[in-house]
Parts: sequence; C-alpha cells; structure tokens
Amino acid sequence: MNPKHITSSGWLRLLALGSLVLLTACERPPMDTVQNGYRGTGMVQVYNPRIMEGVIEANQPPAPPPPASPEGPKAGDVYQNVKVLGHLSVGDFTNLMASMTQWVAPEKGCVHCHNAANFADDSLYTKLVARDMIKMTQTINADWKNHVSTTGVTCFTCHRGEPVPKFVWFKPVPQNAGADFIGNKMRQNTPASSVKLASLPYDPFSSYLLGKEPIRVAATKALPTDHKASIAQTEKTYSLMTHMSASLGVNCTFCHATQSFGKWEGGPPQRVTAYHGIRMVQALNNEHMLPLTDTFPPNRKGELGDVAKLNCATCHQGAYKPVFGAPMLKDSPGLAALRTAFEKMATAPTDGPAAAPAAAAPATQ
Repeated sequence: MNPKHITSSGWLRLLALGSLVLLTACERPPMDTVQNGYRGTGMVQVYNPRIMEGVIEANQPPAPPPPASPEGPKAGDVYQNVKVLGHLSVGDFTNLMASMTQWVAPEKGCVHCHNAANFADDSLYTKLVARDMIKMTQTINADWKNHVSTTGVTCFTCHRGEPVPKFVWFKPVPQNAGADFIGNKMRQNTPASSVKLASLPYDPFSSYLLGKEPIRVAATKALPTDHKASIAQTEKTYSLMTHMSASLGVNCTFCHATQSFGKWEGGPPQRVTAYHGIRMVQALNNEHMLPLTDTFPPNRKGELGDVAKLNCATCHQGAYKPVFGAPMLKDSPGLAALRTAFEKMATAPTDGPAAAPAAAAPATQ
C-alpha cells in the first residue's frame, strides 16, 4: 500500500489501532490503592476493581452445615474401617462427610471416594488419597499455626468444589535435545502462567517448594567470594516472588519494606507469615504428596510421572488470605483435631522467626 493513498481518516484509524496494541498490557483506570506503611515510603497495595470482582467471587465460602452434637456414639464404633476420624461423634462425622462431598465432589457425590456397595471398601484410590488429605489438613491446623493461625484450612480451601484443585504443579519436561542449537534456556524465556508470562525461570517450585534451596538475592558481604548467589539464582528467586505476588493478589510491599527488601527489621509482619508458609508447603509436598505417588493412577500424574504438588496459589487463589480469612474450620472440628499418638507427628521447624523479628532473621529469605 502506498502511504500517499492513505486518507487522513485512514491514518487516524491506523494510529488508534497502534495505540490499542501498545496498551494491551496496561490496565485501564480507575485503580484502588491501600496504604500499608508510612506515607512517602511507597508502601501501598494497588488493586484493579474489575479483577477483584472475580477474585471475590472465587473466594466465597459455602454455607456451613447445621451444628452437630459432639456427644453420643463415636464413628469408629458405629462404622467400619474409619481410620482417621473415628474419634468424632456420629453427628460430627456425618457433617464432615457431607461437607467434604460439597467441597470436593458435589456432582459425583459420595461415590467419588466410596464403593457404593460397600463404603468400608478401600479399593478406590480417591478414598486412600482423601484419607491422607484429611491427615494433611489436620497437620496444617495443628502444627502450622504460625502460618494459618487459628483460622486454619479445610478441604474447600484448595478444592473449591473441584475433585482436583485448580492450582497444582508438576515438574516441567526438560528442554528437548533437538533444540540445543538455541543454547540452554535454563528453563526460562518461555512464557508461563507460573511466572505471569515473564521471561523468568518458569519452575520456581522444584527448588524452593519441594527442595530447600536457600532463597537469596542480595549479598551480605563485600567480597564476591563470600557471595554465593549467582545471577541465575537471583532470577529464580524473582520467579518465586512473582508467583507468590500473583497468588496472593498483592505486590512486593505486602511483605517487604521499601527501605530494603532484604532487611527484616521494620518490615511488615506478613513476611514472617510467608517465611513459615514456604516451609509449610515444603513439608506438605515432601511428607504428604510425594508418598502418594504410587497411589495415583498414571492419568493423574505429570509427564514425568510425578504427583501433583502444592504451591501458594493452591490455597490463596488470588486472595491475600485464602477465602479472605473465612473461619470455616470452626464448623469442621474433625479437621482441627490432633492426630493420634500412633500417627506420625510432623512438627514445624523452629529455626525461623515466630513474630515480627527485632534482630536479623534467617539468611535464606
């Protein structure tokens, strides 16, 4: 097309189209802001009301069941093969089973986990998984109060009415050897939802939410020989932080002080909560999810044969607190109960800060 033949209205249309292309990655106003620090420090959260509408809808808790009496016969004495919740009264046990059906498999119902001809039968893998997921939920509520406080979690926190939580992760497939001519991409420079389509490494989970690799960006000493964090490690750390920010629907200053992102002193208390949250997810993936690898059928595993694992989005799903802090646990006493002495006791690590620290905290965060 000869530019001389384009009319003035045509140029205007081209200019408008070009402007739309340039602005596709921008969010139109109005935007809401919430100050969470002293004025002039840039400690502010920015929210898009249009995006928040979907987040709020996705984090609405279901109506609680009518309360049941904790008195009366115990479920373990009335029903067969009740291995985890036998200490509950029949009323509390029935309430919890009905709630779990609503939280996990509202369409299929009880037969998602149970053999309709014999509810005591353990032949369905979903029942075996559900039994360990109850133990995992009890573990969180009993041992990880430094992250979930007394609000706790229930099956709904992750499942939201779906048999498989919307946000889980599998190990990524390694780079195809046939593409080696482009160089080692170091598992980055490939748009991925896990890092909000950034060029950062798209697997921040294997190192930090399954393994226990130190999380470090800034050096703490002057000499390069004393600084063990490479540029690659720094990029991977930013990858994890991007995931956490998107999962909670917040920006960096929700957990970090703008004066110095690396300093603990004077920072928001949420950073301490996040510290314990990372370690909680590490423990849950290693102590509850990985042991279920042989229980899951092949069609429920990743391309490398690994089981689905948790990350921050599994529970939070865009909200700074899962289900915006709705206290659902109080209506499900069976999920808050301590495990029996015969079960494995997994205690939370004590090497981290228990409250907003006054002194230097762990060097791994």
